[in-house]
Amino acid sequence: MRELEVLMNPNLLVKHLKKPSSEFTKYDIIKFIDDHNIEMLNFRYVGEDGKLKTLNFVITSKDYLESILSTGERVDGSSLFSYIHADSSDLYVIPRFSSAYVNPFSLVPTLDILCSFYTRDGKPLESAPEYILRKAHREFKKSTGMVFKAMGELEYYIISDKKDMYVANDQRGYHESQPYAKWENLRLEAMRTIAQCGGKIKYGHAEVGNFIDGNFLYEQNEIEFMPVDAEDAVDQLIIAKWILRMLAHKYGVTISFAPKITVGKAGSGMHIHFQIEKDGENMMADEVGITETAKKVIAGLLSHAKSLTAFGNTVPISYLRLVPHQEAPTMICWGDSNRSVLVRVPLGWIAKTNMIKDANPQERGEVPYIKGKQTAELRVPDGSADLYHLIAGMILAAKEGLLDENSLEKSKELYVNVNIFNPEHKNILAKLHALPSSCFDSAVELKNDRKIYEENGVFPSGIIDEVIEKLQSYNDKNLSEELFGNKDEIKKLVDKYLHCM
Repeated sequence: MRELEVLMNPNLLVKHLKKPSSEFTKYDIIKFIDDHNIEMLNFRYVGEDGKLKTLNFVITSKDYLESILSTGERVDGSSLFSYIHADSSDLYVIPRFSSAYVNPFSLVPTLDILCSFYTRDGKPLESAPEYILRKAHREFKKSTGMVFKAMGELEYYIISDKKDMYVANDQRGYHESQPYAKWENLRLEAMRTIAQCGGKIKYGHAEVGNFIDGNFLYEQNEIEFMPVDAEDAVDQLIIAKWILRMLAHKYGVTISFAPKITVGKAGSGMHIHFQIEKDGENMMADEVGITETAKKVIAGLLSHAKSLTAFGNTVPISYLRLVPHQEAPTMICWGDSNRSVLVRVPLGWIAKTNMIKDANPQERGEVPYIKGKQTAELRVPDGSADLYHLIAGMILAAKEGLLDENSLEKSKELYVNVNIFNPEHKNILAKLHALPSSCFDSAVELKNDRKIYEENGVFPSGIIDEVIEKLQSYNDKNLSEELFGNKDEIKKLVDKYLHCM
């Protein structure tokens, strides 16, 4: 099985080195570079703005290459993080060999490697987003003996010149095919490229949102990933967003992950699915259904859902998406296959069925029982999410849920199996708490809830202060009410945050 996984892996390094990326060593990287005549090396890392940065190297000798890979390089931290001062700003960037991939856009053969930040003392930078996530996952494993896996649903709009032939129905683009979906080829190229760079993709498809505004076509797409360790889940989303933007440049179109594009049209979320594993086994479901472990984790996320919006919904237009009677959640509850809830438990192949044999009468043998695919999804985050901080926060909330002896009772109280916005269920809706309705409100919730994030030094207090200050600086407490019906002002706001994160 391992040999087959290596042979079928799209990552060129995995295929050539005949081992999974988690086993890459410095000398594996050197061998690949030598065998493939790689001319350049890029160190990639994420700054405070959530975007990939680049440090380019020309490979001039094996000694030079080994030196770079062994000791990393210096960078100016004050230009990457606002809270690092210029008088003591030097940081090291140290490559993580497991993240290496061949740059798909470089004009010469180039290898890219993601890096971590270290201080002058050789210690991890406590405030680095990537290290905060690592610390959160370490605390989770230590406290629970389990592993937190995650994956994202990356929704985005492609904005291009209007295409008049085979126009799809407005807001009816879900799983549409060419020629009605005009940018399927861009999505397919993105999926193939992301996979070659190490992303574990589940599938891609056209999404609900599509409309024409003046001379422009707006077409929504989605790429969904497979559950992987939390740290890898964020890395592959960061790389995927970079790849999509590079392809937008290539095709002469605009790609936006913004949570809201215009009034009355589908917004773009960044739903995060999660699994809890112990000894390699998915603990979310058993033969009966959703496990107590899953319910405890869900209860933890619901208990801290308000403050999590400070990491997952970080710009004013985030809260134009979070409005009642839409698929984006506004109330704190969970349910099965219910898109009006905050945490949804989708179909997970729990029941033993004969569907494949019914569709294929010629099929012989036993149908495998698959419970390992079961996930739950947090539906509130969007494309503005500060991904390392968001998933770190989710992990800490999940830990709280697993350790809280009242979690099962909380999950029972907050479970709903109906559309909460249907008038006949208004008594259920009245019992639920609402999510924040602005960045300002989410900052208040983070301030009130900061203890769980700062415990054991996972989030430095200064980082929480920075997030609160940034969110409050928007001064958007009553923005939704002030903008109601004012399409021109909403458009100005959308244009301002079109390329958030």
